Amino acid sequence: MPIAEDILKFFDNPGQTPYVIEHRHEEFTSVCPKTGHPDFGTILVRYEPAAVCVELKSLKLYFHAFRNEGMFFEAVTNKIRDDLARTMSPSWLQIVTDWKGRGGVKSRVIAPWGDVPAAFGRG
Repeated sequence: MPIAEDILKFFDNPGQTPYVIEHRHEEFTSVCPKTGHPDFGTILVRYEPAAVCVELKSLKLYFHAFRNEGMFFEAVTNKIRDDLARTMSPSWLQIVTDWKGRGGVKSRVIAPWGDVPAAFGRG
């Protein structure tokens, strides 16, 4: 399981007023713990930075560390949320994962942290 503190890097927030950052990773993969088959998804990280912002190369490497992990969609989404909230301490954070269909069923998991503005609804 990826250890966020070993991978993620940050830089000081250059903003003087509140703003929202969105990062979308469209090539996320992990492994279904039941079947061992790969799961493919898109990860949206949306947050209002406080003191720091996440550096993109480290975020990509963090996401790639999930490739061989056997985790359910919900566990992946919540781990990403928990890791980023703990290491960045943003004003608020929302993780939205969209998973490719399997057996005709597509899944979306939304994990908020903090007081996500109503404008961002449920992803």
